[in-house]
Amino acid sequence: MTYFFVTFVVMLVVIALMAIGVMFGRRAIKGSCGGVNSANCVCVEKCEKRKKLEAETHLTQG
Repeated sequence: MTYFFVTFVVMLVVIALMAIGVMFGRRAIKGSCGGVNSANCVCVEKCEKRKKLEAETHLTQG
């Protein structure tokens, strides 16, 4: 049970530090353009990895 509490406290500290970092003007935490919900990508310019993935997907579908 002690390990649970120690882990819980450590996770709370990490989350609090991330929140403080965001509040003090650092860039907001955001996800990448890849992954399961790639249709909702909001990137301005696609990275090389994303372009390659889309090209391979297009070739296999067409």
